[in-house]
Amino acid sequence: MEFELRLKTLIAGGVDASSVTLTWAMCFLLENPLVIEKAQEELDIQVGKERCIKESDIDKLVYLQAIVKETLRLYPPAPLSGPREFSENTNLGGYDVKKGTTLIMNQWKIHTDPKVWLEPLEFKPERFLTAHKGVGVKGHHFELLPFGSGRRICPGISFGLQMVHLALASFLHSFEISKLSSEPIDMTEAFGITNNKAPPLEILVKPRLSSTCYEAI
Repeated sequence: MEFELRLKTLIAGGVDASSVTLTWAMCFLLENPLVIEKAQEELDIQVGKERCIKESDIDKLVYLQAIVKETLRLYPPAPLSGPREFSENTNLGGYDVKKGTTLIMNQWKIHTDPKVWLEPLEFKPERFLTAHKGVGVKGHHFELLPFGSGRRICPGISFGLQMVHLALASFLHSFEISKLSSEPIDMTEAFGITNNKAPPLEILVKPRLSSTCYEAI
């Protein structure tokens, strides 16, 4: 019973974080048509238009991976980290911290630190192909911690990243997307454990592949 509960928690966490990240990624893409164009150009080169995306294709889609990283930087699924408790008295950054103190990190603030990120509030996937090329999201680089770090890193990280990359790649590969109007997308956030978009996102889509690909789906 305990194992089943943990498994359900793992899957639920991965699914929730994935859907939130995909929603924000689509918002950014719709406001940046040139990014969509570059992503689809990469997809057409690496995959083509005569077959569907496969999981093995993701490693070759470096620009798409940069899009996901930039989305996680600006809109981490949980902007605040899970609470941690100091097990002993310590000094952190010049401040004396007593044993038993609870620490909650503002991950969004870390991700938008102007001392680290040039134009921190701008959506620029290219930064992960240039100045921040070696920076990843798996807890090894402390300037980007959407899933936390260390022994208590989010247990659904592998599942969530796999789903986000595959779903976003499949969607961009399969469809041309556009906004319903020329008005900017409402980026209002909803209060909650995860960083959900408050108003629902509505978009227009049309097929861009061979009809045989949709039959396979």
